[in-house]
Amino acid sequence: MTLNYKHILVAVDGSKEAEWAFKKSVGIAKRNHATLNLVNIIDTRSFAAVEAYDRSIAERAQKFADGLLADYKKEAESAGVKDVNVIVEYGSPKTMIPRDISKKVEADLIICGATGLNAVERFLIGSISETIVRSAKCDVLVVRTEELPGEEPVIE
Repeated sequence: MTLNYKHILVAVDGSKEAEWAFKKSVGIAKRNHATLNLVNIIDTRSFAAVEAYDRSIAERAQKFADGLLADYKKEAESAGVKDVNVIVEYGSPKTMIPRDISKKVEADLIICGATGLNAVERFLIGSISETIVRSAKCDVLVVRTEELPGEEPVIE
């Protein structure tokens, strides 16, 4: 049985793990001649309290997301991915990625980075990747390592 993905959704947030997820998603998209959908969900819950004191936080978050996705789109296209879409939304990444965005782009694979949260934080609030795995209606790849297949690990 050969798995063929046509609509890949990769969640990126600027973290190292998300960067690793992006890099692996490019290879998968190229091998499958798939559409690569890059998504960044601006978590409104994380800056609601701060926004009362700093009105520009939403604007800065939007600018960061636009720049991040533009850079990733350019990198994916340079690597040979033909069809790359960018999506920036506001809301909860835990619900929007596996339910709303994946349905919108007809995702058959969601790729995300593993969380850096410790065991206590995961117990109390849960991780985004954990929620995606539980809620998604399609395959999910949670990236934990930087190495690509066939590469030797970099030890510093």
